[in-house]
Amino acid sequence: MKTQSGITFLIPFLFLLFISTIRAQTIYFCESVDDDGYPNSESSSFTIPDDGGYLYVLVRLPYEVDCSSITFEIYRNNDYDNTVYLDTDEDWVWFYKQITFYKRGTYEFFVYDCYDDMLVKGEVYIDFD
Repeated sequence: MKTQSGITFLIPFLFLLFISTIRAQTIYFCESVDDDGYPNSESSSFTIPDDGGYLYVLVRLPYEVDCSSITFEIYRNNDYDNTVYLDTDEDWVWFYKQITFYKRGTYEFFVYDCYDDMLVKGEVYIDFD
């Protein structure tokens, strides 16, 4: 009986410990970024003018990026579209890039650090007025 009650206590404790250590990277698509690195007017879908428009791609990390550059690989409707680079400081825990769009479609972003490890991925839909 002691073994079973010990296991019964241990499982919830380990679960709470696991939950408390989960920290996720997050990507946001938004109209602007505030001074503290939080998105303004965040969405997964935007409508832009027919001649193009821009939005911000914000990445927040639970740790320092530890790199001097970041790569955004962009795909539109499952086809390669563009690669965008951003210079960073190694102690940054959030960063953003203004991206201009000229075509409608579903854009998928893959964000990589300087070691080619994927930090985060996300998707945004762009439509025209």
